[in-house]
Amino acid sequence: MTDTQWQLLTLVGRDKPGIVARITEALYQCGAQLGKASMTRLGGNFTIMLMLKTGASTNSLCEQLKPVVDDLALNYHFQPVEVDTKDHPVPNIRVSVYGADKPGIVAGVTNALLHCDFNILDLESDVAGDPEQVYILHIEGNSRFASQDIEQTIKQHMQQVEIVVSSIDTLIG
Repeated sequence: MTDTQWQLLTLVGRDKPGIVARITEALYQCGAQLGKASMTRLGGNFTIMLMLKTGASTNSLCEQLKPVVDDLALNYHFQPVEVDTKDHPVPNIRVSVYGADKPGIVAGVTNALLHCDFNILDLESDVAGDPEQVYILHIEGNSRFASQDIEQTIKQHMQQVEIVVSSIDTLIG
């Protein structure tokens, strides 16, 4: 691996304090430069997806990380990826969906968004409530369609959920 190649590192394991600190310290000790990262708790697990670049080989990174990931009982995987550091799309539409938890909500909403030429940049979902389970879905992305047209398209594909589509106004400059 050369210093211009980026790697995507994914890690998953049972949530416990210190995961982020120990992983990022180990990567720092390897001379890794971190890029975009997403770290979140999913159920009782903690997941990390992060971009990094370093002059070290993937084998060397694995050797350096192995004691830490073993101690934290994490599964991990490196994958080379292409990165365009100048391509950072800004979302212009936010979609929020709330409804009784049932199979097919994400598939229905994202298929409706596909009809609107919607590029998903970020998607988060959760299940809340006890004993009634409510599914919560938030999506940000880009589309040339107006927010009200996107909302109508989703409503044609989805019933029995609350849908809120709004424009994201960003001031750049």
